Amino acid sequence: MNATPKIAFEEHFSVPVFSEYAKAFTQHLPADARKDLLTRLADFDDARLDDMAAGNVQYVILSQSAPGMQAEPDAALALRRAAENNDFLAERVARRPDRYGGFAHLAMHQPELAARELERAVTELGFKGALINGHTCGRYYDDPAFDVFWERAEALGAPIYLHPANFSAVPALLADVPVLQGATFGWAMETGGHALRLLFGGVFDRFPGLKVVLGHMGEFLPFMRWRLDSRFAAYPHGITLKKPPSAYFQSNLFITTSGVCSAPSLLGAIGEMGAENVLFSIDYPYESTVDACQFIEQAPLDAATRDLVCHGNARRLFNL
Repeated sequence: MNATPKIAFEEHFSVPVFSEYAKAFTQHLPADARKDLLTRLADFDDARLDDMAAGNVQYVILSQSAPGMQAEPDAALALRRAAENNDFLAERVARRPDRYGGFAHLAMHQPELAARELERAVTELGFKGALINGHTCGRYYDDPAFDVFWERAEALGAPIYLHPANFSAVPALLADVPVLQGATFGWAMETGGHALRLLFGGVFDRFPGLKVVLGHMGEFLPFMRWRLDSRFAAYPHGITLKKPPSAYFQSNLFITTSGVCSAPSLLGAIGEMGAENVLFSIDYPYESTVDACQFIEQAPLDAATRDLVCHGNARRLFNL
């Protein structure tokens, strides 16, 4: 078991100042679980490496835990703290570059400045791309004002991981049902909708080399591919795209298995996306490394496909 080498890249850390932003999520955990979570988020040494070794996870790309600077209304403070976070992470990665890589944390309030920080993080700090925790104070990134950022990401060959966030405004459907507003359901709805805004907003037409990653089995968007084509053809609402919506799932969108240890879902996602666009991840420490690694080892995949999902696709996507 766990014989297949693995690379994972929805793997989180945090530092105390960022933990203040995360209280929106962690306040719902029992006290013991919250303490354990914060301890694991702060660890870069034995506990994290031991968990990786147990599952034969050879390399992880680390990212600041949500929501980070996407929840900070002060643009100047967000820019400073994001840069400080990236410097901090670069120092930790430098201690174990054989095991750790980094994703940039970005303040998206001012797209040009976010683009500059992404470039600094990739070219000077050696980061592999960026992970962005959804919208920034209600602003979504299909707005043409963000084209300067997407252009820089494409030019750098830097994949952008679009990670869940709380709703910018809770829809009436879920307003009185808090159990459905977060990780149980709402985050998939929010993040999947954000990704579709990028697609139907023409971001991938303007920047065809852009690579965007979605976790949690693609926030279940792969299972909507056929219907997206069918209903867009019937109701385009004046929007034109260069390709059918489903085609962007092969050219621009990648998904990970993070937080969804379901073999039927995995097989369906591979069927929709192709084996080259589905990648293993864990969502550590919010999910169990043991569970995730056992799941991918036991999934009914042939050896070649398992190798692609577990590490081959990540090596290609991140030039490892």
